[in-house]
Amino acid sequence: MESDDLQKKWNATWGRLGLRPAGDSLFQQLLAGYSGPGRFYHNVQHLVECLDKLEGLALPEDARGPIELALWFHDAIYDVHRHDNEERSAQWAAGSLLKAGAPSALAEAVSQLILATRHAAEPQDDNAKIVVDVDLSILAASEERFAEYERQIRQEYDHVPSAVFTMKRKKVLQGFLDRRQIYSTANFHARFEERARQNIKAALADYPDL
Repeated sequence: MESDDLQKKWNATWGRLGLRPAGDSLFQQLLAGYSGPGRFYHNVQHLVECLDKLEGLALPEDARGPIELALWFHDAIYDVHRHDNEERSAQWAAGSLLKAGAPSALAEAVSQLILATRHAAEPQDDNAKIVVDVDLSILAASEERFAEYERQIRQEYDHVPSAVFTMKRKKVLQGFLDRRQIYSTANFHARFEERARQNIKAALADYPDL
């Protein structure tokens, strides 16, 4: 997607919230973050895929703006050597909203949506379910895209020895497979659950036994 098209989407998101971001540079700062070194998967491609997945979904009008903004910021900060990326991304989003004159309740709501993408537990809030399902939609990608995704994740963790990466990656994938259901919303569950499980099982079969 061209930068101009992304800019239009960005402006539309803030328009839905009835706000304008404080400072014209925020959009460029965000794109710079997603384009930073070492961003092989958590990059602009992933952001665009998330925004595209959200389009066409029937959402309550008051929910679309917060959900969109949460997706814009959910991987704004990503450092594979840290474990607080979602927290820092949530803080950036909340701070940007407050600077734009948003009520604190909206800033907190968006922050909580971003924190849900830690995938530490199945989301309970309806909006969080949508954000998390969109973020996890890569698991149900085509065979070719899923294989690319797996390669991109490995590139991001290139500093990790193969045996350690294999052990940890298998644990992550198995964790999703062990869930009662990967996708929490009825829409995503019906469309993507089976495909995601097929992809994960195939990926696990490709990893060597340790």
